[in-house]
Amino acid sequence: MVMPLPRLLGFASLTALVTLPLAACGDDPVRFSEPVTINLKAKSSDTTAGVVDDDKGISTENGNPYGKFVGDARAALGGVDPSRVALEGATLTLGAASTGVLGLGEVFTGNIEVNFTVNDTNNTYPAAWGPIAATATSGPLTLTTGFSTDTLSSTDFAKLLGGSFKVGIRGPAAAGFSAKGADADLQVTLTFAAFE
Repeated sequence: MVMPLPRLLGFASLTALVTLPLAACGDDPVRFSEPVTINLKAKSSDTTAGVVDDDKGISTENGNPYGKFVGDARAALGGVDPSRVALEGATLTLGAASTGVLGLGEVFTGNIEVNFTVNDTNNTYPAAWGPIAATATSGPLTLTTGFSTDTLSSTDFAKLLGGSFKVGIRGPAAAGFSAKGADADLQVTLTFAAFE
C-alpha cells in the first residue's frame, strides 16, 4: 500500500549539517536526534522508461548507522524504546566517487522521492521529496520531509525500530543520462528524531 505523497514544497542548498538538540526543553517530551547516511546508486544502464531508482536495506550500510541511532536513542530515553520516530531533515549529495556526471542535475531533472518500504508488509511511506533542476550541483540539496511513525501500524512500527525496511530513491532521469554510461553515488542523509 502506497501512502499519498504530500505536495512538493521545494528545496534550498545546505552548506552545513546542523545538529539538532539532544533533549527538548520545558514540557516537551524527551527526544534524541541523529543523522544517518545511506549510499544508493544511479546507473545509466539501470534507467527504465526514463526513471532512475534504487533502494537498499537501512541496516545494510557499513557500520549500520541506523542501528546506532536506535541504540543511542534508547540509551538517551532511559533504556526504553521510543514511542515515536520522525524524519526531521534530509539531504541528497552526489558522491565524489561518481563517474560520468558532475552534478545531481545530470542524474535527475524533476521531482524526486525518497520512500521507506517496510519488509514483509511492503507498505511504502513517503519520507522526503523535492525538485532537482537541470543546473543542480553535487549538493548537498535539502529535501522536504514528511515522515512520522504516528500513522504506522504496530507491526510496521516494530519493524521500523528493528531496521527492517528499505530506503528507496526515485525520479525522472535527466536528458541523456541513460546513454552516458554514468555510475552515480547518491548519498541520502536522513536526520531521525526519537521521542519518549
